[in-house]
Amino acid sequence: MQALARRYEMSEKKAVILLSGGLDSATVLALAQAEGYACYSMSFDYGQRHRAELRAAERVARQLGVVEHKVIGLNLDGIGGSALTDSSIAVPEAPGEGIPVTYVPARNTVFLALALGWAEVLEAHEIFIGVNAVDYSGYPDCRPAFIEAFERLANLATRAGVEGRGFHIQAPLQNLGKAEIIQVGLRHGVDYGLTVSCYQADEEGRACGKCDSCRLRAAGFAAAGVADPTRYI
Repeated sequence: MQALARRYEMSEKKAVILLSGGLDSATVLALAQAEGYACYSMSFDYGQRHRAELRAAERVARQLGVVEHKVIGLNLDGIGGSALTDSSIAVPEAPGEGIPVTYVPARNTVFLALALGWAEVLEAHEIFIGVNAVDYSGYPDCRPAFIEAFERLANLATRAGVEGRGFHIQAPLQNLGKAEIIQVGLRHGVDYGLTVSCYQADEEGRACGKCDSCRLRAAGFAAAGVADPTRYI
């Protein structure tokens, strides 16, 4: 990756990609590469239930050949308030009403803010995120209105934005269903067997098959007519 970094360090077409290790973010990375961006991926060790998704992010970054993959440590478990950061809160295994307890307070706001900082340092003007407003869990920070608002903030709150070298927050999966996302990713060479989507995967990355994320993922592969490469417990 160091050789790639030297090759692209003078490139004007750079992008920072939020890479969770899941299906959606892997697809977004592949799309950004297909558009000719030199891709810098960023993941977060934020106190989530398992580290399997971080290992998945590293696998995806290697498979797709990013320039640099950065993992940032945070302490969102110190805030709690989510089944993903507080082990005393059970992950729901059946559909429910309203915003689920797997919502992590302000997570995408924090992640995008850090991606914005790295993008400014890299002189990258594009930030890609895999949020989706179709087949998703109803999180408020996945909606188009949030993405639009954050882009306005990014261009108000940075030196690059004030000097006219602003940022664009790209959410290319925003209006796609899970089956469509899978089909797009396969066309762009994504190996979904490397990814982990489960909210409570074990240390080997095997999925529970019961949580909201597992249900959406399985339904997506079924609707796409594609064999599901997910490993289950």
